[in-house]
Amino acid sequence: MRKWVLFSAALIFFPAFLFAQSKTLCGFSEADAKKESTLEEKFDGYLSAQNIQQYIKDLSARPHHVGSPGGKAVADYIYSKFKTWGFDVQVESFYVLFPTPKQRVLEMTAPVKYRALLKEMPLKEDGTSGQVQEQIPTYNCWSPDGDVSGELVFVNYGVPDDYETLRRMGIDVKGKIVLAKYGHSWRGIKPKVAQEHGAIACIIYSDPREDGYFQGDTYPHGPFRNEYGVQRGSVMDMPIYPGDPLTPGIGSTKDAKRLDRKDAGNLLKIPVLPISYHDAEPLLRALEGPVAPPEWRGALPFTYHIGPGKTTVHLKLEFDWQIRELRDIIAKMPGSDYPDEWVIRGNHHDAWVNGASDPLSGQSAMLEEARAVGELVKTGWKPRRTLVYCAWDGEEPALMGSTEWVEYHAQELQEKAVAYINSDGNGRGFFSAEGSHALEPFINEVARDVIDPETGISVLERLRAKELVSPGMSVKARKELLEKKNLPIGALGSGSDYSPFIQHIGIPSLNLGFGGEDDGGDYHSIYDSYDNFARFKDPKFEYGVALSKTAGRATLRLANADILPFDFKSLYQTIKKYSEELITISDQMRENTALENQLISEGKYKYATDPTKIILPPPTRQEVPFLNFSNLQNSLTILEKTSGSLSDALSKAKSSGSDVEEINRMLYRAEQKLLSENGLPLRPWYRHTIYAPGLYTGYGVKTLPGIREAIEQRNWKEAQQQIEIAANAISKFTANLQTLVLIIK
Repeated sequence: MRKWVLFSAALIFFPAFLFAQSKTLCGFSEADAKKESTLEEKFDGYLSAQNIQQYIKDLSARPHHVGSPGGKAVADYIYSKFKTWGFDVQVESFYVLFPTPKQRVLEMTAPVKYRALLKEMPLKEDGTSGQVQEQIPTYNCWSPDGDVSGELVFVNYGVPDDYETLRRMGIDVKGKIVLAKYGHSWRGIKPKVAQEHGAIACIIYSDPREDGYFQGDTYPHGPFRNEYGVQRGSVMDMPIYPGDPLTPGIGSTKDAKRLDRKDAGNLLKIPVLPISYHDAEPLLRALEGPVAPPEWRGALPFTYHIGPGKTTVHLKLEFDWQIRELRDIIAKMPGSDYPDEWVIRGNHHDAWVNGASDPLSGQSAMLEEARAVGELVKTGWKPRRTLVYCAWDGEEPALMGSTEWVEYHAQELQEKAVAYINSDGNGRGFFSAEGSHALEPFINEVARDVIDPETGISVLERLRAKELVSPGMSVKARKELLEKKNLPIGALGSGSDYSPFIQHIGIPSLNLGFGGEDDGGDYHSIYDSYDNFARFKDPKFEYGVALSKTAGRATLRLANADILPFDFKSLYQTIKKYSEELITISDQMRENTALENQLISEGKYKYATDPTKIILPPPTRQEVPFLNFSNLQNSLTILEKTSGSLSDALSKAKSSGSDVEEINRMLYRAEQKLLSENGLPLRPWYRHTIYAPGLYTGYGVKTLPGIREAIEQRNWKEAQQQIEIAANAISKFTANLQTLVLIIK
């Protein structure tokens, strides 16, 4: 693979060379761009892989989940580092519901008896895996208490399509306990869908096909999940709202008004438990009933059956449901020119256990970045805008530290926050970026200027090379990719601390990291340790430095820019693409539904070639109406013209004597105009009309979410309403840009 990457890099060396010779920086005059580049060279010189290595080793020395002694020790360590480096530091505490296990029992009661181990085994090769007294047990946070028994049914990944397959096979999970594989969706979707189909409990396991020996050697001999490894994790219905479930929309201070737990709309009603494939094997082996479809089968050494039948299990769970203190570390470096404009940089510090990879690899890169900023300040330099470095607590259970801080400071942040730059776990491999698409050209420039430590080319061109050798890419697509100056960035769903910033209060956000050559099965287990990370994730700790350089440049450039580098032409192009996707989807649904209904009515609909299987036809579907997208299309046409005019005006703003401070203020607040006052249907906490996590994808993003999910749910009245809401938000956003054009002129 590496040979192909280097070959592809050679193919694109010439355009990369041109970029280097005519280097520009978004938002800077030519003279200021030179000063900024000199500053960044100094910044790079302060960064040390050895420091990052030491931070990871120190911070992962003991388990540190929310409210634990180890958690306080980690917060204290980070506080002291920021203080030493010259930042104005404070601890902001919030008081959140965070349940931990009191009792966990899983046993197969028939056709044979088996009591699950429900624990991970210490390894002599892993120095921290034996810290049993401090480790939080294997569990899914936010599962309710429960004591249930029932027949077992295997539901593949437990996503909606899997239940449609079961329905067609005549299998009902109502009153039964389901067993689902990790993968193909965020874990919280699996019990949510099971609950909606009448199941009384959900068990989730890691199959070795996706997460174990099928992928490679298992830990400690290789990086992949061994038979005892368990993926802890939250199953809160975060697509409804993240944060403390008892204080939606407000910061969970000591005296905050709290809901009764039974009234929290994002908590499940059925018990949920994660297990290892060691514990899953006897349950799956005992199942009878139909043989699982080929795409459902895992890598355990027997035939996978679906059930139900003679296999019954008993699950008993009990939790303590305590309010616990979480500690956010907020470190500020005041701006010299615009102290009330904040560039915010964040990474969480809490972990399910020791967390060397998730999150300390990212946290340590951010710490080294902040240390280098402190060194620059010692030379007499100061950022023009205030830098705010945030080490969040409580991310793992529900993005709690960031969400509570954002909810508590929402008004101030909407006035002052220029952008939020997030990172999380980090490892060896390729650069990735997701975020607000008005920042797409900006982050491409940043990636252009950071050298990949393994290949010696820029992280942007290495990423381009990777995409050029993607299987199945056509010659035409390769040619188009070669001709593009900018690579597209992803849209933000959920899964890390950017969510409250962008999706609740409309702060432009980026999520940055490296990975793809750091595969393994340590995720949320006791084996996410320093020993594992140093062997398999980033042995030279050089991709930690690469993250420091990349996120550091993004932070410094936003702090120092003359004109903030927002490109709304890029945003327009992205939204236009999303709208065209939705028009195509609705047209295809109309054609497919008509054909499907015709086949059903003629008795010609076939679902299987095996005549021995029970296959039920789908119900006849309501015809798909023609949705009216005209207002959305018209709003985008006006945005196209306005964003072009604004781009032209901004190129002249610095030399024209315009009020730069007012221009910048309007630029960074612009994305707030894309918020919907009433939020998305069924989940008003999510207010962004362009980006949101999906109701049934969890971490996965839905773009133009109100419209897209209404179409997917075949709710045509709501789809039309959401088209008008999105069109109005885009029109309001455009009007703001038109005002800005007039101010500049």
